[in-house]
Amino acid sequence: MSFLVIVTLLYFLPSLIGLQKRHSLAIFLTNFLLGWTIVGWFVVLLWAVGAAPNVPDVYIRNQMVPVAAGPSVQGGLGYCNHCGAPHFHGAQFCSVCGKLV
Repeated sequence: MSFLVIVTLLYFLPSLIGLQKRHSLAIFLTNFLLGWTIVGWFVVLLWAVGAAPNVPDVYIRNQMVPVAAGPSVQGGLGYCNHCGAPHFHGAQFCSVCGKLV
């Protein structure tokens, strides 16, 4: 019985790695349908390892903006820790909510 559990976990290892990724459902379905082939399993494993993490989105002034999991320096922009509004790196106060960045 424990052998069956170990084999099942090994079979779905790419799905477990890709659980918090952006295309987690597609990773799971591909793993479920093509994981029995060795090539399909390795392709899904590489996809799950290299996939971008799932980033939550927030609406600011009726526009959807991705919010990073912390302050970002990408392109000289950062995001407010309170409302998620973008601001220039080095700003001390948010221009939307007025709180300390």
